[in-house]
Order: sequence, then structure tokens, then C-alpha cells
Amino acid sequence: MVKNKEKKALKNWAVFSSIGLQMGLTIFLGNVLGAWLDQKFETSFLEETTTLIAVFASMFLIIYRVNRLNKE
Repeated sequence: MVKNKEKKALKNWAVFSSIGLQMGLTIFLGNVLGAWLDQKFETSFLEETTTLIAVFASMFLIIYRVNRLNKE
């Protein structure tokens, strides 16, 4: 019984520790993609737009993962 709790706690710790990395990487890649699109299409709004979409996508993924953890 105690071993199962320890394994679950370790699994939860691993999932939560990766959330920050996932969020940062998603936003960073969205920003890089937007900067590339701005340069390619000679615009000035795509970097901000794709970065904002990446922020919303990363928040959605975090909420989804936390809800899925709560159901286990």
C-alpha cells in the first residue's frame, strides 16, 4: 500500500516538473515560428499572434494534463 503511494507521488512529481518545461518550450517555439512567418511574409503581427496562440495552447495542455491526473 505504501509503495503504491510512493510510486504515484513520484509519477506526479515527474509530471508536474515537466509542465514548466513544456509550457516554456511551446511558447518559445510559437514565438520563433511567428518571427519566421513575419520575415517570410513581410508582416509585423504574426509573431505576436502565434505567441499568443502558443500561450493559450500551453495553458490548455496544462489544464488537460492536471485534470487527467486528478481522475487517476
